[in-house]
Amino acid sequence: MSERAPRVVIVGAGFGGLAAAKRLVGKRVDVTLVDRRNHHLFQPLLYQVATAALSPADIAAPIRSILSSAPNVRVLLDEVVGIESSSNQVILDRTGPLAFDWLILSTGACHSYFGQDHWASHAPGLKSIEDAVDIRRRVLLALELAETETDATRRRRLLTFVVIGGGPTGVEMAGAIAELARRSASNDFRSITPRCSRVVLVEAGSRVLPAFPPPLSLKAEQALSELGVEVLVNSPVSNVAGDHVASGRVQIPAHTVVWAAGVQASPAAQWLKAEHDRQGRIFVERDLRVPDHDRIFAIGDTANVPSMDGQALPAIAPVAKQQGRWVADQILGRCAMPFAYRSFGNLATIGRSKAVIEWGNYQQSGFIAWLIWSLAHIWFLVGFRSRLAVGISWLWNYFTYQRSARLITDEAVSSSRILGREAGA
Repeated sequence: MSERAPRVVIVGAGFGGLAAAKRLVGKRVDVTLVDRRNHHLFQPLLYQVATAALSPADIAAPIRSILSSAPNVRVLLDEVVGIESSSNQVILDRTGPLAFDWLILSTGACHSYFGQDHWASHAPGLKSIEDAVDIRRRVLLALELAETETDATRRRRLLTFVVIGGGPTGVEMAGAIAELARRSASNDFRSITPRCSRVVLVEAGSRVLPAFPPPLSLKAEQALSELGVEVLVNSPVSNVAGDHVASGRVQIPAHTVVWAAGVQASPAAQWLKAEHDRQGRIFVERDLRVPDHDRIFAIGDTANVPSMDGQALPAIAPVAKQQGRWVADQILGRCAMPFAYRSFGNLATIGRSKAVIEWGNYQQSGFIAWLIWSLAHIWFLVGFRSRLAVGISWLWNYFTYQRSARLITDEAVSSSRILGREAGA
């Protein structure tokens, strides 16, 4: 009788989990990939769904389709509620215990409001397609309601958009909203002009894009200003309400607020009673194993992995993908060295034709950087039918200033939520 193939359970089909699964395709292991959603999402372009530049299907693909040609990989739509490490079992919400010989935790992260969770209803974050569609609905509905609003105070609030957090997501989101509200929408509306709308980016630190070199941060801030975005640095948020954002003594009347200021890891550390950092990321060994759990790995946003300078590696897709492939090689016995991340630089776009790029000592900004950013993101849409669709959409948006995905759903509920009163009142 032949020996049973090792059972590998991967929790989470994000960049890290999917990279690990692909690495194990066709190998002598039985892989089970568990995710509570049926699709893999290309999160770096999620903000473009939120600002109507792309449709959800352009940046997402069914997990089963991606792995359809992998006979040794099984996909389960379920949610993990606990781990019994003593018996090597993952506890699933619907299907119960799932045994493993090796476990890879790539469970991602959610929004963190730094103890102010009641802000979430007023300032949604951007981590899922549902989040993006909700933000898109709020932005587009605010424009529609402002078109016919006769009260000047309400109209100003409807046309004020606040993005909290000056990292790449916040910068990209603020620039995209500014382009939508000040150029694309003003072409189609009769009473909204580019000067009507106000976009404010609020950052608690001393500069936007703090992970980039200071000169590129300055370039990004200048590009945002050219788009009409007001950048407020050294401005930690003290309150978020239904009709305003407060930073110290400054209040910004606004009905549309987007949260891009912080994330919190999944409960994986609690499942294992493992030591973790303030964001909930598990402190792992140099080989990405969870301490005291030789057959359990944590990767991506789930793990706190120190870089060469001692700082934790950033929660970005390239880190998770490299970790996923590396852990798969560990399981296959191909790699005995500690994990070492190979950085390919940082990229961020600031609206139309402008971006900043850092590749080691190479720094670039402006149109060339934007071209590189665009080509890189299309290239990394590997496995998606939407490479061509995204490229065509971007070309169309670039030459026409039109957003092809300006759809509002659930209008009555959204208008009530935005205005704090019954729709049409």
